[in-house]
Amino acid sequence: MSLDPTQDAGPQEGLDLSAVRSRNLPADEQAGAGDPNAVPLPSLVLDVDEAVFNDVVALSDRVPVVIDLGSPAAPESTQLTAVLERLISSYGGRLVLAKVDIDANPRLQQAFGVQAAPTVVAVIKGQPVPLFQGPLPEPQIAAYLEELLKLAAENGVNGRAVVGGAEPEPAGPKHPEAEAALAEGDFDTAESLFKAALAESPADDEAKFGLARAGLGRRLIDADPAELIAAADADPKDVDAAMAAADAQVVTGDPAGAFSRLISLIRTSTGDQKEALRLRVLDLFEIVGPDDPAVAKARTSLMRALF
Repeated sequence: MSLDPTQDAGPQEGLDLSAVRSRNLPADEQAGAGDPNAVPLPSLVLDVDEAVFNDVVALSDRVPVVIDLGSPAAPESTQLTAVLERLISSYGGRLVLAKVDIDANPRLQQAFGVQAAPTVVAVIKGQPVPLFQGPLPEPQIAAYLEELLKLAAENGVNGRAVVGGAEPEPAGPKHPEAEAALAEGDFDTAESLFKAALAESPADDEAKFGLARAGLGRRLIDADPAELIAAADADPKDVDAAMAAADAQVVTGDPAGAFSRLISLIRTSTGDQKEALRLRVLDLFEIVGPDDPAVAKARTSLMRALF
């Protein structure tokens, strides 16, 4: 699918899009204190009208906003909204849903060129991103949201909405049986459990990244992770050994150590070896997932090592 934020589908001159503080998006200045990516909001699902749409544009500088342009008179709109609310909530603040009643807000309907309800678009850094029109199966909607997050990351929009003034307390592993199987090297069981979780909830990030780690583990199935790590420690300049050890560290739950190992080697490597190491780090970023704190820290270290 194509997500092109340059398409001319956004608000037209009839709407004043200068950023203003609205009654709909109150901000608690203390919420998320200390976390530069935290964006305090009253909810992940917002009712938006013409009077407060300016804030949606401003909010999209930090968090991608999905806009549900629907009509209470259309049963398909009600059904789609319920699916969107469920999916958006599963992303833990990485996406925000703005619901617009096009019957009550005709200028927004006109601005987005809505021909029929429901229509779903997004806004990233103030730029409209057309998504889809009409009801779709939940897995297909989830696929659009995944592509939207990739586009947001490419444009530096990596904020996380924080509801209620603070991040929720960690709830522990979402799939403890699958994680236990992974830790024990039982990749078949882990893969089966993660796949079952994804079939039930396609937007389950923990299951998705767990499945990726299980796949990575399969590549090491005939090797002892401890031996791979020891071999790399014995010869820190061996690129192949370092990459195998980094894979082992990710599988065994030490992504920070994996990234540190590879990025340290990038600093002293050149040419094809340096590029191979860079690509392996990027692959591991995808496997570990963008929400892991080790990934955010390693991205900065990688940039410094490369430039």
